[in-house]
Amino acid sequence: MNPTKSSTGRVIVLCPDFKSIKLSPTKKRRLPAAQLEEAKGLALAINLEILWSEVISIQKPNAGHLFGTGTLDRIKSLIDSYDNDDKKVDIVYIDSPLTPIQQRNLEEFLKIKVIDRTGLILEIFGDRAQTHEGTLQVELAALTYQRSRLVKSWTHLERQRGGMGTVGGPGETQLELDRRMIDDRIIIIKKDLETVKRTRGLQRKSRQRVPYPVVVLVGYTNAGKSTLFNRLTGADVFEKDMLFATLDPTMRLIKLPSGQKIILSDTVGFISDLPTHLIAAFRATLEEAMEADLIIHVRDISHPDSDAQREDVIDVLRSLELPDEIIVSAFEVLNKCDLLGDEQQNALLSHDNQFAVSALTGFGIKDLLQHIDTYLLRDTKELTLDIPNENGAMIAWIYEHGFVLDREDSDVATHLHFRINEKEFNRLQQKFNVD
Repeated sequence: MNPTKSSTGRVIVLCPDFKSIKLSPTKKRRLPAAQLEEAKGLALAINLEILWSEVISIQKPNAGHLFGTGTLDRIKSLIDSYDNDDKKVDIVYIDSPLTPIQQRNLEEFLKIKVIDRTGLILEIFGDRAQTHEGTLQVELAALTYQRSRLVKSWTHLERQRGGMGTVGGPGETQLELDRRMIDDRIIIIKKDLETVKRTRGLQRKSRQRVPYPVVVLVGYTNAGKSTLFNRLTGADVFEKDMLFATLDPTMRLIKLPSGQKIILSDTVGFISDLPTHLIAAFRATLEEAMEADLIIHVRDISHPDSDAQREDVIDVLRSLELPDEIIVSAFEVLNKCDLLGDEQQNALLSHDNQFAVSALTGFGIKDLLQHIDTYLLRDTKELTLDIPNENGAMIAWIYEHGFVLDREDSDVATHLHFRINEKEFNRLQQKFNVD
């Protein structure tokens, strides 16, 4: 990833504000100004140069063009006003999902490339993917999206193709050929992802044999997960004030204050209005969250839409069919509290399972680690055993599967004081006949 590469084009950012849409009781309406900032952040994440940005109020979406005729004329005039070599508009980005018909009609009317929210997010994901798995997931999501864009009324897709038997039958239209080629590629990618999924499953089983609890960081994009991950692990994960700075999952083994070790996993940031097929495509990446012993929900508490972002993250976790007890027990890390005033910061400290921190400055990190430690030790037993020295296999097993707190050696036995969880204690009893 090269965060300093040059601009990929010049863009006008338009953020529709749908006044007539009714929200569910749990859904919070976003502030138009915050929506626009997020839309601009998406454009900047793909290195687009923003020439103009605005919120456009829409009472009732137009089925064919999204916007009314007056707004369309104004947008066309705006594009024309930049019609020179130095500042010519390359793309109009509309921060909302568009139907294939709307996208086609807008491009025909405005005489310029139009990209919607789904398309831009896919572009960002394609730019960020580093691992083989991430690349496959991006391609699957992009192909699913492209297939939905194959609209008959696009004239270039109506060309007839003569058949050669192996490629397409006689009279097969370009539309049919494109669709068939996409479907064939989707089948191949899904098979490859199943292989990746099985490999990750084996890796999880391997980790289960070494009983390190898994703690997963989740949160809205740009909430500061990677900065917190680096603070907790001392790792060097790419971090920047940029949407989707992290796409592929990163895992590290760290030691907590008690001495117990955990696997900490960073994940891709969530975002509002993420299409269903995009969530499904990244399901394998987020499977770490599904296997977690503890989820840490990192929030940008300084963001004006922090509460709405919280609901978006919870919605995604529920769409992954995580058990409610895991979602409810998640720790909320209220990050970027250094951007708040002293009074606001002090008010955050009194909430249960909420921890005000600054991953940037280190404020609150020690307290967070202590609470993670206490939470993960809640189902452990504390035992003391005198183990004959000749039983080295048992001593080694306890070191591998428990948390040794103290050890004293004598000529005949090893005195171990250790913690072990209930499941591993049962295995210890069966394997070594411990009473």
